Amino acid sequence: MQNFIIKTHRVGTIYSKPHLFLLNKGMNSGKPQKDPFTNSFVVIFNLEQDCENLYFVAYSLWKTKFWHQHLVGSVIPFLRLNDFKKEFFLKSKVMMQEHEEHVKHIAALKILEQKEKQFHENINLINDMRRVILYRYCNR
Repeated sequence: MQNFIIKTHRVGTIYSKPHLFLLNKGMNSGKPQKDPFTNSFVVIFNLEQDCENLYFVAYSLWKTKFWHQHLVGSVIPFLRLNDFKKEFFLKSKVMMQEHEEHVKHIAALKILEQKEKQFHENINLINDMRRVILYRYCNR
């Protein structure tokens, strides 16, 4: 099992080791990203491979709305650091135990992410073509 450190991200802090950020406020709490959020936790790793593996674990937990049950606060819901550490460590350990299955799931998620990106690019191209056609049609 890989070792990692979870702490609250401070704006302006630069991390030399591989890391990822997880949003800790709002209904998108737990959302992983490589770039820092204003309100986020940072997970720091020793190896880039561990960072990549845990990114998809965090992504899976966020997409399945796992963190919603741990949100507190009445106006703006947020995750507590201690709750997050405890649950993230337990879930990552369970999800990483079947390593071969984990690798297959990550490969499938990467393919889906790539296809989704291509789909959005195609939608943007279709919208651009629609604008060009309408512009030509209206400016005769």
